[in-house]
Amino acid sequence: MSDSLFHEDIEHKFQPLAARMRPQNLAQYIGQEHLLGKDKPLRKAIETGQIHSMLLWGPPGTGKTSLAKLLTSHIDGHFQDISAVLSGVKDIRQAVDDAKHRMQFSGKKTVLFVDEVHRFNKAQQDAFLPFVEDGTLIFVGATTENPSFEVNNALLSRCRVYVLKALSEENITQLLQMGLEDEERGLGSRKLQLESDAAEYISRIADGDARRALTLLELAADLVDDGAALSKEIAQQVATSDLRRFDKGGEHFYDQISALHKSVRGSAPDAALYWFARMLDGGCDPLYIARRVVRMATEDIGNADPRGLELALNAWTVQERLGSPEGELAISQAILFLAAAPKSNAVYNAHKLAMADVAANPSYDVPLRLRNAPTKLMKSLDYGAGYRYAHDEPDAFAAGERYFPDEMEEQKYYQPVERGLEIKIAEKLRTLEEKNAAARGSEEPKKP
Repeated sequence: MSDSLFHEDIEHKFQPLAARMRPQNLAQYIGQEHLLGKDKPLRKAIETGQIHSMLLWGPPGTGKTSLAKLLTSHIDGHFQDISAVLSGVKDIRQAVDDAKHRMQFSGKKTVLFVDEVHRFNKAQQDAFLPFVEDGTLIFVGATTENPSFEVNNALLSRCRVYVLKALSEENITQLLQMGLEDEERGLGSRKLQLESDAAEYISRIADGDARRALTLLELAADLVDDGAALSKEIAQQVATSDLRRFDKGGEHFYDQISALHKSVRGSAPDAALYWFARMLDGGCDPLYIARRVVRMATEDIGNADPRGLELALNAWTVQERLGSPEGELAISQAILFLAAAPKSNAVYNAHKLAMADVAANPSYDVPLRLRNAPTKLMKSLDYGAGYRYAHDEPDAFAAGERYFPDEMEEQKYYQPVERGLEIKIAEKLRTLEEKNAAARGSEEPKKP
């Protein structure tokens, strides 16, 4: 055996089980049947060697790296990987230069696998574009975050997105059995047995993550002699935590925060508390949730009960000052209050309408009467001339005064709902509209 082959054999032997069990062909690839099943487009592309640039989006441990390596082997190409966490533009340029030389001197295509591509900034992502377009390399990006939010449109438009799903418990059980039986890559030479309740336990706590499942199996195997049976008790010893998968920024992250927000909006306090607990259980930063709870207070409760915003901000402060568990309890309090509070999205809608109007219209000048006049020059230019000081008017309201730009029709963005405090706010605004209409000489309040 040559020195290089000897060292490769030693290196493989001491790799973690999860690394050794990477599939060598499609038959060994577990899961993702929706992409790799018979007659599925990606499987056809692999089998025919028609590989294109792509983004693989999915939770950790679902086989993104393994799939990229399989793609490479099917085109007899060269697999090169870089990590967006550790690499920069210099590394990208080096990878591109290597790909050019490889194509020129050996005719081999390069599959450049970019792990955690969402961590690259815009300039770094843009650096790939010309070389994806001219065929210098086949780009395969892996991300746990929604590409729509984290990948530049220019790069996104040049790649096909494939969504990888968490492995099912049946997939994990199959993978565990393969790890036990495979004598070349796995633990087959040790003749171990995995009891059914142990397999069920590992498959459950792995929570769709193949890497975690194989790591737990390897740790459990280290505790027993060859030929032994791996029991549930042994599996429990090595499972130091039973945290469900919660990839911050990944698909499950967005799904769960969405479920929490929709439960609050839907006035379902118990469901909202459940999703909050799920996110904490998965390792989500409580401060992130506290920030989102403030958003819920303004978007879905607003002025129907302004106490909601105050309570949400207080909960955020408690989390910052005291940490867990006091802060989490305060956030729970805010979530329950908001879920039970009267609902109004009038503030949210008014904000959007005003922003849209500003974007669609010219930058009208502030009317002179509404301008500040701190200097003699400004006063001489009629800044503030004709302004009616509301506190000097009856009921502290300057009836008939206009506050929009003179060139613009008055608009009505804010439409209070008939719930909570906004009932009173709506009554007050109707009274003011009537006073404006009377002062302007019309019978009805002016419509936008």
